[in-house]
Amino acid sequence: MSRINLENSGNTTQSVSDRLLTLLKTRGPQQASDAGRVLGTTGEAARQQFVKLAKEGLVEAVAETRGVGRPVQLWHLTAAGNARFPDTHSELTVQLLRTVRDKLGEQAIDLLIDTREQETRINYKQAMIGATDLQERVARLTAIRTREGYMAEWRAQEDGSFLLVENHCPICAAATVCQGFCRAELSIFTEVLQAQVERSEHILAGARRCAYRISLL
Repeated sequence: MSRINLENSGNTTQSVSDRLLTLLKTRGPQQASDAGRVLGTTGEAARQQFVKLAKEGLVEAVAETRGVGRPVQLWHLTAAGNARFPDTHSELTVQLLRTVRDKLGEQAIDLLIDTREQETRINYKQAMIGATDLQERVARLTAIRTREGYMAEWRAQEDGSFLLVENHCPICAAATVCQGFCRAELSIFTEVLQAQVERSEHILAGARRCAYRISLL
């Protein structure tokens, strides 16, 4: 199974602070004790790092009530923290898309989306050559999307389906301006995986991540 290995990733190239930011990005809000356990350090050490990150405006602590007892303190990424995970050339992309729409009209935007969709479909299909089953196709797609900056991972579900999760969207700014990019991706996933694909979580709808349930047709 393809997963992001938070315990070992970046031990030599990432600081503890960067690994904590990655943990929040890929796993959502965390208690310091849980974060410390995942990263192989103590909860207090993780808490101290979170406090430093909070002073930089990258994380914030939110109290959450969980049944009886004292509220727990969960650390969240702030907007500035999320910005540490780049939206590829976002400002330029948005400016170009708006210029195309204003000067050439909506049809030109549709042409751009269609062209990108066709090129992506060809590349993804080539990557699936030789894959013998749905699990292997999902694993290959996950690897492709991770290389493209989506911080993707997958896992098998008890009912035989698969869950594909993308913890980051490097084209989020473009997709916000033109949601056709998201519709195109869903169509491509369905075709290259030869499976039924349903989006269950969507960053543009306010979710922390995009998630897709994948099952046999």
